[in-house]
Amino acid sequence: MSPRTRKLAYGLICCLLWSTSSLSAAEWSVPVAGNSFRSAPHPEGRGLRRGGVLAWDDPTEEYVIYFHVDRPATLELQLDARVPEGQSSLTAHVDQQELKAPLTGPEFALHQLGRVELAQAGYVRVALRGTTKTGNVFAEIRNLKVTSDTADLALAYVKTNDGNMFYWGRRGPSVHLSYQTPKDVQLQWGYSEITVPTGQDVIGSYFMANGFAEGYFGIQVNSDKERRVLFSVWSPFQTDNPRDIPADQRIACLGRGPDVHIGEFGNEGAGGQSYLVFPWKAGITYAFLTEVKPFGPEHTDYTCWFCDQAQQNWRLVASFRRPKTTTHLKGFHSFLENFNPATGHLTRQAHYGNVWVGDVSGKWHECTQARFSVDATGGGRHRLDFQGGVVDDSFYLKNCGFFNETSKAGTVFTRPSHASHPPQLDVTKLPRP
Repeated sequence: MSPRTRKLAYGLICCLLWSTSSLSAAEWSVPVAGNSFRSAPHPEGRGLRRGGVLAWDDPTEEYVIYFHVDRPATLELQLDARVPEGQSSLTAHVDQQELKAPLTGPEFALHQLGRVELAQAGYVRVALRGTTKTGNVFAEIRNLKVTSDTADLALAYVKTNDGNMFYWGRRGPSVHLSYQTPKDVQLQWGYSEITVPTGQDVIGSYFMANGFAEGYFGIQVNSDKERRVLFSVWSPFQTDNPRDIPADQRIACLGRGPDVHIGEFGNEGAGGQSYLVFPWKAGITYAFLTEVKPFGPEHTDYTCWFCDQAQQNWRLVASFRRPKTTTHLKGFHSFLENFNPATGHLTRQAHYGNVWVGDVSGKWHECTQARFSVDATGGGRHRLDFQGGVVDDSFYLKNCGFFNETSKAGTVFTRPSHASHPPQLDVTKLPRP
């Protein structure tokens, strides 16, 4: 073979190898609209604009794009972005690696960030800051493009806005505990205790303690200045608009405790709602008591009380009457959700301890087993940061924050028994409507 022939053959082989490598590379486009967050949440949702574009002008602000890889990998990262005016530069930090990207051009195009080596599976955090700019904003970013030759690599992230998933994906997965209760027994009471560990009381969290087939009762963090005790009952009429509920299917309030607000809710079914603005604190255990009993042939009454477990200072939240319903306590459960999309990148956790149900004869039954489940955000693998289990003598639930430990839906958890310590309360002395 002549030198010229060898040179041509070598070039052809290199070309084929490059072509084969390119063909084997997989690509993903991660939309910022469903997968990015401002590191320090802002109540006005700064950064994300209408149309799903990320844009900012403050060099002190950091925005993070998240996605999950199922194995160690080598990635090439690019930004689908434009600079409306002038020129800009960004700095990205990915897994302790720093990348720099100059950006220019008023039309959307791919801008190279660089290559990163990931040593393990888990969530990838692409943290962006603006470095320099001559226009009004550093950039307008639509997507993060990820390319990899790593064999069989799978990425998990919120891929589209089908079903309003950008909103639900940024809220993060909701997690639930369904308690095992005695069968063939009419249950009238549900009792549980919640302790939110210090630092886990993130804005947007609803720590639901006593859930039942027709409603829910728990505590939430509404803002940095306000917290609530919330108790709601769904109407039997199926609608998301409370104004559509016929008069004979509306939830009636039978009474309320001091300073409790009574109103309606919608957008997730509709019905009657009560809440008490109350400065509950992380690190303190609170107790929740719910009574469910039929009233006449076609109605059921639901009443909830709340207290600091250590002080046993029970206070009435509210009592509601639900029409076209004849039931005792069914479907006893707890859950943890985030209702604020701006804080979906922050982890929150709660411990659910000393769970009991009481029957119509006044006998208490301990709930030491609970089945774990997750909503469609987790079940559809849009987000994988959800967990449940047992810590010390309590169940726990944990979600959001893009941590890497995921619990399997359907797992049954068993906590240690408190059989010798049933709820210490006299239901005949509870404040009534």
